[in-house]
Parts: sequence; structure tokens; C-alpha cells
Amino acid sequence: MKKIAIMQPYFFPYLGYFQLINSVDEFIVYDNIQYTKKGWINRNRILFNDSDRVITLPLKKASDYLNIIDRQLSDNWKDDRKKMLNLIHLSYAKAPCFKETYALVEKCLLHEDVNLFNFLLNSLKGINNHLGIQTPVIISSGLGIDHSLTGQDKVISICKNQNALVYINAIGGKELYRGDEFQEHDIRLNFIQSEFITYEQFGRNYLPWLSIIDVMMFNSSQTVKKFLNKYALID
Repeated sequence: MKKIAIMQPYFFPYLGYFQLINSVDEFIVYDNIQYTKKGWINRNRILFNDSDRVITLPLKKASDYLNIIDRQLSDNWKDDRKKMLNLIHLSYAKAPCFKETYALVEKCLLHEDVNLFNFLLNSLKGINNHLGIQTPVIISSGLGIDHSLTGQDKVISICKNQNALVYINAIGGKELYRGDEFQEHDIRLNFIQSEFITYEQFGRNYLPWLSIIDVMMFNSSQTVKKFLNKYALID
């Protein structure tokens, strides 16, 4: 049975995001939904001095009602990028997988397209490739659906358009969808629940749910690939 997932893009998201991508046959990424100012689309957390530190993609000032595809990185991004790379270098220089992971992160951050969606999509594809995730990534605006639909109705419409019989959503959205309404369209609704994964960091206290950057800094690609399968699907 064909399985799909649908998500908005995020800046170097946590491991569970990539588990979701790896669990489906097609991954649809939203470009034509509204940017959320207080969300995590353009920011994430890394390890710094045994604590978490937020890293943020700076954006040009614009209307809060614009879609993700209509937002741009700030004019100062090139300067801010150097500072971000220096921070990541300072944070992880002694990590066991620093060399290969830093090279990947640097390549993503040096991407020249300053459109927010395109920038995030490029880094998403770069990490997928690095981890051997072969799931096709499809941009939502190119789908032949009624794009004025919202929420569950839009998800069901995308499932039907893609001939998907299973829709898998992040566990955080469990209150947003009703399995019986999906079933009316012969679609099974599942939620992905990540196992609580720990690994050796620098300090005594393990900090979970950081950016995928942290996971890759402390674990080989082969180990991260094993992590991708550490989840359960629940109704």
C-alpha cells in the first residue's frame, strides 16, 4: 500500500523528521502554506557548552501572512552565515564525526539561493542523500488539488491525488486528524512515534531532540541509518 507523509520544511530538523521521510513512499513538502513566525521553520537547537543553543536563519522583514515560498533570507545572511558556521565549528570541533558532518552543513549553508523554501529544500535533500534516504520529495504547489483547502481536508485531497492508501503524520499532530474520516476515503491514518534514542555527547547530561546536526556529529552515517528505523506506527 502506498504511504505518504506531508510536512512543512524546517531548518536542519530533528531525527524524527527524517524517520518520517524514510517511512513513506513519497514525501510531500509544503511550499504554499503560511510561514509561522514563532515556529521552527527557520531555526533549530544545537549543543553548545553542555546546553542547547538556538541557531536561526535571518529573514527579510515581510508580511506575516506570506507563504514560505515568498519569504527571503536577509541581506545580512552572508555575514550571519560566517558566524553560524563559526559557532557550529566551535561547538562540535571535537565531536567524533565532525569532519564529514561539518562539510555537509557548510555545503548546505553556502547554498546561494536566498529564497527560504528553496534554501531549506536544498539542505533537506542534501541530508537525505547523505543518509541514503531515497524517498522522492514532492513540492505541494505542483499537485493538482484545490489549494484553497486547509487542514485535514487538504491532507485527504493530497492522499487521493497521489493514490495513497496510508497517510503517516508526526505524533505531535495526533489531535488534528480523525482516523474515521480518513477511513471514509479508504485511507489509513497512522502516526509515527520515535523511540527515545540516546547517544554519547560531550557532557554528562544527555540533551535530546536537538537538530539532526547533533545526531550526525556524534554518530556515523551507518549508525544514523539504524536510528532511522527506531520508531513505531500507531493508530
